[in-house]
Order: sequence, then structure tokens, then C-alpha cells
Amino acid sequence: MLEDDFGREVSGVRVSLTDRCNFDCVYCHNEGLGDTRGPMEAQDDELTADTIVAFLEVAAEFGVDSVKFTGGEPMLREDLEEIVRRAPDEMEVSMTTNGTFLPGRAPDLVDAGLERVNVSQDALDSEAFAELTQSGAYDRVLEGVEAALDAGLEPVKLNMVVFEPTAGYVPKMVDHVAENPGLQLQLIEYMPELAGHPEWAIDIDRVHDWLEDRADKVEHREMHDRKRYWMHSSDAAVESSGATTSLAASDGGIRTEPVNNRNSGMVEIVDPVGNKNFCANCHRVRLTHDGYLKGCLNRNDDLRDIGTTKESMRDAFRETVDTRVPYYGEYMVETEDGEWEINEEYIDTDGDRAPYEYSE
Repeated sequence: MLEDDFGREVSGVRVSLTDRCNFDCVYCHNEGLGDTRGPMEAQDDELTADTIVAFLEVAAEFGVDSVKFTGGEPMLREDLEEIVRRAPDEMEVSMTTNGTFLPGRAPDLVDAGLERVNVSQDALDSEAFAELTQSGAYDRVLEGVEAALDAGLEPVKLNMVVFEPTAGYVPKMVDHVAENPGLQLQLIEYMPELAGHPEWAIDIDRVHDWLEDRADKVEHREMHDRKRYWMHSSDAAVESSGATTSLAASDGGIRTEPVNNRNSGMVEIVDPVGNKNFCANCHRVRLTHDGYLKGCLNRNDDLRDIGTTKESMRDAFRETVDTRVPYYGEYMVETEDGEWEINEEYIDTDGDRAPYEYSE
């Protein structure tokens, strides 16, 4: 495996197949770009299946053993099954999706070699879901989760962005995965410097504290220095337990109330904001839908063109790994007042193209 100057081997790649999406989530910096009529062939600005497979073969030469397909919404690519099928045998293949196209396609994706899936689901209420995603597809997402389970993709990991509008939904979502053994929950910390609205950010440490108080067991993962919480559900008598659940507090934090415990499910928090340990344990690079490598998922100023040949892809991969740095603690540095700002050393970073311009 290739290793950067901070001792981090690159063992995984995230491949964005499109920037198109049929949702318009309020926290997303791409705001539902492009044609969203349904699955279709690759668009002019999107990498072909042949180019994606060639890049994965090059990544495999460097010891990369996992790929996660993302978007936009990756299932807007009608050739997704072909791409999954042609991925190198030694790579674990997973995908992040909003789930709306899983009904009808999940079995074929599993047959093609898909091993894991993350489904974005920020609420268990249709009205709240519609407000967050600007979509009326709540029931379709639930059908997609069931389709994934039926196709053998268990456990299905539900992705939930935790910020002011969703903080109050966390307890219900935790109970949901605890009561359904085929599900797991990934709580993703909101990153205001990428999506704007700093007033939406909450103190993620309070979520950690609440989960730890309620968990049956806490595990520590080496990847990204993450914790996993194995949880009870809350459908037994209140008198039988001194456990707590939480609601959104007026300050965007967590307040607690006594509830009960039963069953168990796994909850994990992705908390990169200001977390130098998270970035020091990052082992992934990203390929954009239009053919540029990023050494950091959060940076947008170090884009390197992979070209069209395996030789150019090898060169771009090596250069990307050679120059990648941890986002927090290196690219972003903490000021005396506790704020984070770009390290002056990287302000004039030159990539192979101008940074992407995202809509507000």
C-alpha cells in the first residue's frame, strides 16, 4: 500500500459515480444537481464504466482492498450493476445510497458482488423526512431498506446527519435499529464549513455521552478512531430500568428523560469536526464523478486528473497519496480562540483544475 508523509496507508477508495441526485437535502452542498428522471447511461461529464474499472484495477495494484460507490445518488447510473460486477475480485464493494432505487435492483447488485450498503435516512416520520430531503420518497426509502435486507445485504447501515433539525430524532432512530437486528445506525456530524448554516451544528460530544450512558457495550474501532455503541431498545416498562433517552434541547444539545431497555443494536458516530484523531486515522482517497482524485474528502483545492490511461492513473494516485494531509490538525489548524482556519501553507495549493463551485 502507498503511505503518505503522515504514516497513513491508503487502503480504500470512494468513487463518486455521478453528482446527480433525486433528493435535495438541506445539508448537502450539491443541492440535487443534474437530471434526476431516473437511472440512465453515464452523462458527458461522468466517467465511463471502462474508466472506473481501469482506475479500480490500478488502485488494486497499490493494495487498495475496498471501494465504496457514492454520488450524488449512484443508483442514477443504469450501469451500476456492471461496474460492481467488474470491480477487482480482491476488493470489498459497498455503496451509499438514498435507497429509492433499491427495490427491484438490490438482488442484481448482490449477484454482481455488492457486499454492503449504507442508506441515508434522517428521520422516521414522513413529514420530517420530506422537510429534510425536499422529497416525498419516504415510503420508497423504507421499501429500499427492506429490499436490501431481503437481498442479503444485512446489516444495512442507516446514515443520519446529526444537526439542529434532526437532533430530536436520534432517540427514536436508536430504538429503531435496536428493535431491528438487521439494521445499524451511523450518526454523521454536520460539517458547517462545507454546507453552511453554522447555527445548525450541535455539540456531538453530548451525543457520545448519552450513547455511552445507555449502551450495553462500547467498542473502539481503529479506523478513524471511532467508537461503536451496542444499544438497548426502549419498549419495556419504565420502572424496570434507570436508562435514559434524549430529545433536542433548546440549545441544540441533548437533554435526558428516564426510559427503559431491551434488545440491542449498533450505533456509530462519524465525528470529524475538530477531531485530529479522526483525520490521523483516515485511509481513503476519493475519485470524483468527472475523473479527479482528492487526497481528502473535505478538501476541494487539490484535484488531480486521473487521465485516460493506466499509466496516468498510477501517476495521479501516487501524487495524491504523496501530498495528502490530515484535514484537521494540518490543513485546518486551531486558533487561540478555538476556531479552525486553513493553514497558510496550503492556501495557494495548486490542483489540476479550479475548485468545484457548489450552490448555496
